[in-house]
Amino acid sequence: MSLIALLGAVETGLLFGLVAIGVFLSFRILSFPDLTVDGSLPLGAAVAATLIIAGLNPWLATVMAFFAGAVAGLVTAWLNVRLRILHLLASILVMISLHTVNLRIMGKPNTALLGENTIFSVFDGLALPYYWVTPAALLVVLAAAVYLVNRFLASEMGLGMRATGANPRMAAAQGIHTGRMTLLGIALSNALVALAGALFAQIQGAADITMGIGTIVIGLAAVILGEAILPPKTILRAVIGAVIGSIIYRFAVAFALNAEFIGLQAQDLKLITAVLVVIAMVLPGLRTRRAMQRQARARATGKGGQPG
Repeated sequence: MSLIALLGAVETGLLFGLVAIGVFLSFRILSFPDLTVDGSLPLGAAVAATLIIAGLNPWLATVMAFFAGAVAGLVTAWLNVRLRILHLLASILVMISLHTVNLRIMGKPNTALLGENTIFSVFDGLALPYYWVTPAALLVVLAAAVYLVNRFLASEMGLGMRATGANPRMAAAQGIHTGRMTLLGIALSNALVALAGALFAQIQGAADITMGIGTIVIGLAAVILGEAILPPKTILRAVIGAVIGSIIYRFAVAFALNAEFIGLQAQDLKLITAVLVVIAMVLPGLRTRRAMQRQARARATGKGGQPG
């Protein structure tokens, strides 16, 4: 694998680290299976690209994309909390609707940003290759996101959100407004995903209506891989694990596509994704079974060593 391909995998892994954190919030913290992310990623890209082309400051356009994703998440949570629509169905409905919304925003299936100023244009004056600068900038953004999410989940409101996901009835009995916690959590989750979409569009130089397909699969794979590699004993470890899982996932995809002896090509990406997700889901179970087997052997040895 070449250095550029390696750094490209790191760049994409860091970018989808924001998606992994968003999926972690919805699936692990709130126990809310949210498929809205497949629509909120291109939503963030569409909003940012359209506003940048319209002449808006790229930093402000990125912030607007963040809030656009939050609105998409709010709609999903509102359908579930207020209208009592099953969370999975509510997210599917919003995801489908966002396809039309994104087309309306851009006015066409894709929008190019070639020649436009982006938030990464500030690094143009540096005498450094773009394939070094972009991952470094994304690392700073991701570090800030990990820090802020960890601080939020450790706050009183964050503890209320965690209680809502763990046991809604008990949380409600303790005076926690579980509906508001769900609204806030899903909004924050999709806001992070939309932010990733906005950054992705500015890095790649285009926003496309189909760029969100499979986002939820990548996010889940990153979360599960992270848990297998870095057991989530604390919230900080869980969030960092999701980011690490995202980077490892992209490394695995890049290695599979660049390893000539395997014989895989670009059209095999979906197959690679499916295999990696299966591996990610099997690893935690294998680790648990091995730990149980070690404990059983230790107990058996202890009993066998006792005098009769």
